Amino acid sequence: MDIPSLSISMAQSSVMQAVNVSVLKMAVDMSNQQSQQLTQMMERSVTPNLGGNFDLRA
Repeated sequence: MDIPSLSISMAQSSVMQAVNVSVLKMAVDMSNQQSQQLTQMMERSVTPNLGGNFDLRA
């Protein structure tokens, strides 16, 4: 059994797993931010008085 190569392999696996978790956290944060922005946009779109008055002066 080759202990040094096994150790290197396990370390690389650990680093890859840490990177994957980090990327997943970034994706979740971005998704949360986009959902908050979408919620704000939808709240603005259902405001009944927004854009209801037009001044038509010639």
